[in-house]
Amino acid sequence: MAETASDFPCSLVIAIPLPTHRLASSALRALQVDAELSPLVRRSFSLVSPDESRSNAWNGLGGAQSSIANPAEEPASGDIPVGEKTVLRTEYQATTNRMLRVSVNGFLESMGVVLGTMQELDVDVLAAQHKLAQG
Repeated sequence: MAETASDFPCSLVIAIPLPTHRLASSALRALQVDAELSPLVRRSFSLVSPDESRSNAWNGLGGAQSSIANPAEEPASGDIPVGEKTVLRTEYQATTNRMLRVSVNGFLESMGVVLGTMQELDVDVLAAQHKLAQG
Protein backbone atom coordinates (compact mmCIF):
# COMPACT_ATOMS: atom_id res chain seq x y z
CA MET A 1 0.00 0.00 0.00
CA ALA A 2 1.42 3.38 -0.98
CA GLU A 3 1.88 5.95 1.74
CA THR A 4 0.20 9.30 1.25
CA ALA A 5 0.52 12.70 2.86
CA SER A 6 -2.55 11.90 4.95
CA ASP A 7 -0.60 8.99 6.52
CA PHE A 8 1.85 11.58 7.89
CA PRO A 9 -0.37 14.57 8.77
CA CYS A 10 1.96 16.23 11.30
CA SER A 11 4.83 18.20 9.81
CA LEU A 12 7.54 20.66 10.76
CA VAL A 13 10.29 22.45 8.85
CA ILE A 14 13.37 23.61 10.74
CA ALA A 15 15.74 26.04 9.01
CA ILE A 16 19.09 26.59 10.74
CA PRO A 17 21.31 29.31 9.26
CA LEU A 18 25.06 28.73 9.45
CA PRO A 19 27.91 31.14 8.66
CA THR A 20 29.27 29.31 5.59
CA HIS A 21 28.31 26.64 3.08
CA ARG A 22 31.15 24.46 4.36
CA LEU A 23 29.75 24.48 7.90
CA ALA A 24 26.19 23.87 6.67
CA SER A 25 27.41 20.97 4.52
CA SER A 26 29.39 19.53 7.45
CA ALA A 27 26.34 19.71 9.71
CA LEU A 28 24.20 18.01 7.07
CA ARG A 29 26.70 15.18 6.63
CA ALA A 30 27.07 14.73 10.39
CA LEU A 31 23.32 14.56 10.98
CA GLN A 32 22.17 12.50 8.00
CA VAL A 33 24.21 9.43 8.94
CA ASP A 34 21.73 8.66 11.71
CA ALA A 35 18.63 7.17 10.13
CA GLU A 36 15.27 8.06 11.62
CA LEU A 37 14.54 5.20 14.03
CA SER A 38 10.77 5.13 13.74
CA PRO A 39 8.89 4.13 10.60
CA LEU A 40 6.22 6.56 11.80
CA VAL A 41 8.47 9.54 11.06
CA ARG A 42 10.04 10.81 7.83
CA ARG A 43 12.93 13.24 7.80
CA SER A 44 14.79 14.86 4.93
CA PHE A 45 17.65 17.34 4.77
CA SER A 46 18.60 19.95 2.21
CA LEU A 47 20.80 22.99 1.95
CA VAL A 48 19.14 26.18 0.78
CA SER A 49 20.05 29.83 0.45
CA PRO A 50 18.85 32.26 3.13
CA ASP A 51 16.42 33.74 0.56
CA GLU A 52 14.95 30.31 -0.22
CA SER A 53 14.61 29.63 3.48
CA ARG A 54 12.67 32.83 4.08
CA SER A 55 10.44 32.44 1.03
CA ASN A 56 9.50 28.87 1.98
CA ALA A 57 9.05 29.58 5.69
CA TRP A 58 5.25 29.73 5.47
CA ASN A 59 4.72 27.31 2.60
CA GLY A 60 4.51 24.11 4.60
CA LEU A 61 7.06 21.71 3.24
CA GLY A 62 7.67 23.96 0.25
CA GLY A 63 7.49 21.36 -2.49
CA ALA A 64 9.21 18.10 -3.14
CA GLN A 65 11.31 16.49 -0.45
CA SER A 66 14.93 15.77 -1.13
CA SER A 67 17.55 13.78 0.69
CA ILE A 68 21.09 14.71 -0.26
CA ALA A 69 23.59 11.89 -0.09
CA ASN A 70 26.61 14.00 -1.01
CA PRO A 71 26.31 17.80 -0.70
CA ALA A 72 29.33 18.27 -2.98
CA GLU A 73 27.29 16.69 -5.78
CA GLU A 74 24.13 18.59 -4.89
CA PRO A 75 22.32 19.81 -7.99
CA ALA A 76 22.03 23.56 -8.27
CA SER A 77 18.50 24.81 -7.81
CA GLY A 78 17.88 27.69 -10.14
CA ASP A 79 20.91 29.90 -10.46
CA ILE A 80 21.90 29.90 -6.78
CA PRO A 81 25.59 29.05 -6.38
CA VAL A 82 26.22 26.12 -4.05
CA GLY A 83 28.44 28.37 -1.90
CA GLU A 84 25.44 30.52 -1.01
CA LYS A 85 23.46 27.61 0.41
CA THR A 86 24.16 28.21 4.08
CA VAL A 87 20.84 27.18 5.65
CA LEU A 88 20.32 23.60 6.79
CA ARG A 89 16.66 22.81 6.14
CA THR A 90 15.21 19.77 7.89
CA GLU A 91 11.72 18.61 7.02
CA TYR A 92 9.79 16.29 9.31
CA GLN A 93 6.56 14.41 8.73
CA ALA A 94 5.03 12.12 11.34
CA THR A 95 1.92 10.14 12.02
CA THR A 96 1.25 11.86 15.37
CA ASN A 97 2.31 15.02 17.14
CA ARG A 98 3.95 12.92 19.84
CA MET A 99 6.14 11.08 17.32
CA LEU A 100 7.03 14.42 15.72
CA ARG A 101 8.00 15.90 19.10
CA VAL A 102 10.15 12.92 20.09
CA SER A 103 12.01 12.94 16.77
CA VAL A 104 12.54 16.69 16.74
CA ASN A 105 13.83 16.63 20.33
CA GLY A 106 16.43 14.03 19.32
CA PHE A 107 17.38 16.07 16.26
CA LEU A 108 17.81 19.25 18.31
CA GLU A 109 20.04 17.45 20.80
CA SER A 110 22.20 16.14 17.96
CA MET A 111 22.28 19.58 16.33
CA GLY A 112 23.44 21.05 19.65
CA VAL A 113 26.35 18.60 19.73
CA VAL A 114 27.28 19.42 16.11
CA LEU A 115 27.16 23.18 16.73
CA GLY A 116 29.12 22.84 19.97
CA THR A 117 31.80 20.84 18.19
CA MET A 118 31.98 23.43 15.41
CA GLN A 119 32.25 26.22 17.95
CA GLU A 120 35.07 24.50 19.82
CA LEU A 121 37.06 23.02 16.97
CA ASP A 122 36.36 24.73 13.65
CA VAL A 123 38.95 27.26 12.49
CA ASP A 124 36.44 29.43 10.57
CA VAL A 125 34.15 29.74 13.57
CA LEU A 126 37.02 30.67 15.85
CA ALA A 127 38.23 33.29 13.34
CA ALA A 128 34.71 34.77 13.11
CA GLN A 129 34.44 34.95 16.91
CA HIS A 130 37.83 36.63 17.05
CA LYS A 131 36.68 39.24 14.49
CA LEU A 132 33.53 39.93 16.51
CA ALA A 133 35.52 40.32 19.70
CA GLN A 134 37.82 42.85 18.05
CA GLY A 135 34.81 44.43 16.48
